[in-house]
Amino acid sequence: MFVDSHCHLSFPDYQHRLPEVLHSMVQAQVAAALCICTTMEEFNTVLGVARTAANLWASLGVHPDNEGVREPSVAELCGLAQTHTDKVIAIGETGLDYYRLNGRSIADMAWQRERFAVHIQAALQCDLPLVVHTRSSAEDTLAMLKEQGAGRACGVFHCFTETVDVARAALDLGFHISLSGIVTFKNAETLRDVARMVPADRLLIETDSPYLAPVPYRGKTNSPAYVPHVAAAVAKARGCTVEEVGRQTTANFEALFRVQVPALAVAP
Repeated sequence: MFVDSHCHLSFPDYQHRLPEVLHSMVQAQVAAALCICTTMEEFNTVLGVARTAANLWASLGVHPDNEGVREPSVAELCGLAQTHTDKVIAIGETGLDYYRLNGRSIADMAWQRERFAVHIQAALQCDLPLVVHTRSSAEDTLAMLKEQGAGRACGVFHCFTETVDVARAALDLGFHISLSGIVTFKNAETLRDVARMVPADRLLIETDSPYLAPVPYRGKTNSPAYVPHVAAAVAKARGCTVEEVGRQTTANFEALFRVQVPALAVAP
């Protein structure tokens, strides 16, 4: 069986389609998913989605790309996480993203770094793993995690698209590496090198739904039911079976997020 360690089932793409998504997960042997929060304004919706099923969990945080949204404090993040301990199992997604500077300099992105620091400290204070987003910002992301002592919280670099060297640095800090549907793309050999290098017990898989659908669904709306295709690409790169990747990444998800994935339902 498989677990989707990162998806956005609260997004409009899935409005009124959640029963269909859950059904397709069962059919695809996907036993659970982590629903990721991207703004404080969205949190109640994310939590509501997670409460619809025993095999869904939620995170809590503000995506680095989002501007003009409410900025949480450490106290607010910890308070909400502690109020909903049955469902909130991570802080994030959080991090740095310098991909779209829109004419600004990296120095102008201090607001992202301040937000990231708040999330790191919240993860440390409420003892939850961090879901880290980094794009065109790996050096600063790693530096901040190290400076802020985030290795004590650990977590995961989600939708990893960086080099083997960046992966090693993240691993050295105690983080997991999660691979998305990008690893199935023809031109993603660098990511397949990462898939080969990451220790088996530090590897996760995800869809980042509704984005980045894997081959053969590339360009379509993604779904947690497609995460076995990510597992298959990882298995091919590592020279093992897809069942081994499924078992190991499920065990890694349980260990990192300190949950027990429910037994897989029988598909009708």
